[in-house]
Formats: sequence, structure tokens, C-alpha cells
Amino acid sequence: MPRFAANLSMLYPELEFLQRFAAAARDGFEAVEFLFPYDHPAATLRQCLDDTGLRQVLFNTVPGDFTAGDRGLACLPGRQAEFLDGVDRAIEYAIVLGCPRLHAMAGLMPADAKQNVLRATYLSNLSEAAARCRRAGLDLLIEPINTRDIPGYFLNRQADAHQVVAQVGADNLKVQMDLYHCQIVEGDLAMRIRKHLSGVGHVQIAGVPERHEPDVGEINYPYLFTLLDELHYDGWIGCEYRPRGGSTPGATSAGLKWLRPWLGRGGSA
Repeated sequence: MPRFAANLSMLYPELEFLQRFAAAARDGFEAVEFLFPYDHPAATLRQCLDDTGLRQVLFNTVPGDFTAGDRGLACLPGRQAEFLDGVDRAIEYAIVLGCPRLHAMAGLMPADAKQNVLRATYLSNLSEAAARCRRAGLDLLIEPINTRDIPGYFLNRQADAHQVVAQVGADNLKVQMDLYHCQIVEGDLAMRIRKHLSGVGHVQIAGVPERHEPDVGEINYPYLFTLLDELHYDGWIGCEYRPRGGSTPGATSAGLKWLRPWLGRGGSA
């Protein structure tokens, strides 16, 4: 049955970040993911996991200067050393947190950049990053992201992501399939899942178009959850959405009504 992980960067926004672990555990989640851990010592986050019994299943490598507008470094010429230093730092955190996979954001395309140069940089960086992750026993993920949310993002489509994986040729390099982004860019979700699932290392969800709970919007998620079961997907589904109630106390928990039937069927949140 589907296994759901709470994305603590988006859920429970009324709480301080470190308090969100306990809130997720109270709501029945057994695992968490988030964007970046680097504002907190790894040992502090490890303690949060131990205190709540939660598993850490995903976070991102260092994305550059996120507050200044960086959205990853992997495709950017001239910043290779910075990218790989960020991968090394992420690996250090992953080891402490027992997290088996890392996501490396591709980055924004500079206005004057040539596509072939960006592509070559991307492939080279991913090859080296995947090798470093393999030595640590980790998977490395890449994620197509829609250009409405992040204009100018380098990687947008499922087929292109899987082609990148094939070109790099590392068995621990996989695709993070966010069905929210995929619906906005491409649609035809069931067929894309059927085509690409063997190369997918993690799935994420959100309602489209508002990026709220998955029970509102144009995607029939119960159908897709059943399809993932039929295809024997045994990974996690990250709940990376913004609660409709925003920062109102209890809004995230109140919005989890969509999840209760899946908990009752034997799946783990």
C-alpha cells in the first residue's frame, strides 16, 4: 500500500520547524522529507527523528544561495566545485539522519548560456555526484520541475530526466517524479507512470493547480495511488503541498482527511 511522507518544509507552517516532526508523528506519518536541513545541526535533526520514531526519506543537496535566487547548481558552468562541496555536505547529513536518497536541483538557465554547455556540465556533475553518493550507499535523484513555479529551470520533462539518467549510466541515479509538476507540464499521468516508474526513486504529490491538498483539483489521486500499487511501487510518496488553511493552527491536520482511508487500508503515512 502507499507509504506517505510528510514534507516538513510545507506542512505545519504554523509551527517552528523542529516542532513539525512531532506534529507529523501525531498525525500518523512514519516518515518525513524536507527541502534543506542545513540551518540545524545534523545531531539536532537526528534527535527529532529518534524522539518521534520517524524516518528521514529525502532532502536536497545544497542549492547554492537559495535566498538570493539560486535553485540548484548542477547545470551551471563555473560552479562545479561549489556544487560538489554541497553534495559532500549533504552526504554528511544523510549519514547522520539515515536518509537513503538526496535530490540535486538542476538550477536556473543563465540568459546567455548555451544549452549544450549546460547539458555537458549537468551530466558531468551528476556523474561525479552519483559516484560520491554510491560510496556512501545513497541514491541521487533529479526532478523535472514546471516552469510556472520556477521559470527558467533547466529540467522540466519526464522523458528528458530519464534520458539524463541513461546518459550518466549510474545505477544509483534516479528520477524524482513529482506528479504536481508533471501534470502542469505534460499531463497524461497514468501513462507516464506506467512508462517511467522503473526509473523512479521517489514520488511527490500536490493538488493542481493551487498546490494544496491532493483531494482538491484536477488530479484523481486515488486512481493513481491504486495504479502505483498495481505496478508494485514500494517507495515513498512525499506530501509536498501547501495546506489550504495556511498557517492557521491545526490546518495541516484538518486537511489530512484525504489520507485517512489509505491509513485504514494498511498503508503507512
